[in-house]
Amino acid sequence: MSLLRTDRSWRADVRARVPVRYLPQTTPDHLRGTWREARPARIDRSVADALARPTGGWLVAGASTEVPRERSLVRTVAGREVVLWRDRDGRLLAGPGACPHLGARLDGCDVVDGTVLCRWHGMPLGRDTDPPWNTLAAHDDGVLVWVRVGPVEAGVEPTPQPVLGRRPQGSSIASVVSLVAACEPRDIVANRLDPWHGAWLHPYAFSDLRVDDEASSDDRLVLDVAYRLGRTFAVPVRAEFTCPDSHTVLMTIVDGEGTGSVVETHATPLTAPGAHPARTVMTEAVVATSDRAGFRVARRLSRAVQVGMRASQRQLWADDLEYAARRYELRRRGEGV
Repeated sequence: MSLLRTDRSWRADVRARVPVRYLPQTTPDHLRGTWREARPARIDRSVADALARPTGGWLVAGASTEVPRERSLVRTVAGREVVLWRDRDGRLLAGPGACPHLGARLDGCDVVDGTVLCRWHGMPLGRDTDPPWNTLAAHDDGVLVWVRVGPVEAGVEPTPQPVLGRRPQGSSIASVVSLVAACEPRDIVANRLDPWHGAWLHPYAFSDLRVDDEASSDDRLVLDVAYRLGRTFAVPVRAEFTCPDSHTVLMTIVDGEGTGSVVETHATPLTAPGAHPARTVMTEAVVATSDRAGFRVARRLSRAVQVGMRASQRQLWADDLEYAARRYELRRRGEGV
């Protein structure tokens, strides 16, 4: 009889080694509705909890790679022009975006020995110039650049550094995209704190999504979801959504392929607080990691991989920014939150 037994332990071994699962995409007529679970009051509580978390004055201004050593970069943050550049040692510096001489926009200026040279007349502006021009605090976390433009929340003192979420330790691949939307930062935060829309608004990317109510709370959403690899196969993971500050939503994969990988969504207002119509920059940083051998190959081909990552991010946010803009439009008309 022992000769007739079949050792099926190899199946478990294969499942452990291969994260891809046979999960045919569900058609809309058989897709489980999530509208009962996506209760407006529940989402509002999560948004309110997020908005109560201080930023200490720090907002994301772009990707680290966007600020080279030899050129300046100007970004609008909360209604203010901010110039970013690097010192001799590569450290990030920031100051007002207009030259004090005749008001030139200090974008794309030559940077020589850590000093910005105005494009109009060559006025030097830097840490040691007269006047000194690094009057705003800046921080480069290796993936994103931040600037402190002053307290965003009433009664909150500026902090020495931004509130940073936990990222993968060790080797990783980072991809950053920035897109502008006609909304306020809270609308982008609200979009991310509604994971129930994933399988409906993004059926090409997500399926089999279920929020774990027992593990979740107003300040933490835990869910199981499958990332689509076409119509037939997908990769199931368990993810957690949290908010380090009022302008950031952090999604962390806590189980499954890529455990430890994060998706950071940052909402930076272009317009001054309270100004309407509002415009906001959504900056998303995906920091992916894996302990699989194939990931080491992907690391060597990171530039090509990043192209695909950014294309996928933009596709998803084309839908999500419409979601955020719609919330803002309804609120402005007095018909929404």
